[in-house]
Amino acid sequence: MSEVLHSAPRCASNEGRLAALTKALGKKVVTAKEEHGEIVITVVRESLTDALRQLRDEHEYQQLMEIAGADYPQRSERFDVVYMLLSLTQNHRLLVKVTAAEQTPVPTVTTLWPNAGWLEREVFDLYGVIFEGNPDLRRILTDYGFEGHPFRKDFPLTGYVELHYSEEEKRVVYAPVKLPQDLRQFDFQSPWEGAEYALPGDEKAAAPPPPPPAPPPAAAAPAKKATTPRQKAPAKPKGDKA
Repeated sequence: MSEVLHSAPRCASNEGRLAALTKALGKKVVTAKEEHGEIVITVVRESLTDALRQLRDEHEYQQLMEIAGADYPQRSERFDVVYMLLSLTQNHRLLVKVTAAEQTPVPTVTTLWPNAGWLEREVFDLYGVIFEGNPDLRRILTDYGFEGHPFRKDFPLTGYVELHYSEEEKRVVYAPVKLPQDLRQFDFQSPWEGAEYALPGDEKAAAPPPPPPAPPPAAAAPAKKATTPRQKAPAKPKGDKA
């Protein structure tokens, strides 16, 4: 069976595209670069809707594939919100990014792509980014009454509470987190190599080393068997016949 060759390439080239898109967006662009084979354009947050509409209508990026978040707590605007666009006619992907602080709203793009409603809810649920204008901005992945946003870097790995089924109340209830041991941090490079120092929370670190094993007992000499002299049979009297 002969191989079917498709006319469209697997991924269109980025050659000349970065400069063309940067020029077309103009003052809406903050930074633009090519990273890991993809074009990443950071735009002014207030110009996000206009920039995405321009990319959709004038540059044929018809589909919004995903909205992702990232958290950098050391920055004043700690969140990145990344919009992943796809051009079906050009077979090309584009990443558009904005930054936001914890209480800074990001304009919704549900007026451009209706599927952005659920995608924005995911970023809101996991990072706490507020999308201004979203008609149904509520949690979508975590439980009802969940506290905090689990993808933030300052969210504890164990969480604040855990769920379990209560036989008394016959329902699922919240309870404080109970760990069988303290949470420990392993900061050595290889998971297959142990650290050369005492790990915090290791209850065996302060224990004295075990004593050396006792030497094995010496082998006992084999016991000698007691020998008894053999008694001679009494001599038969003369004249007796067998």
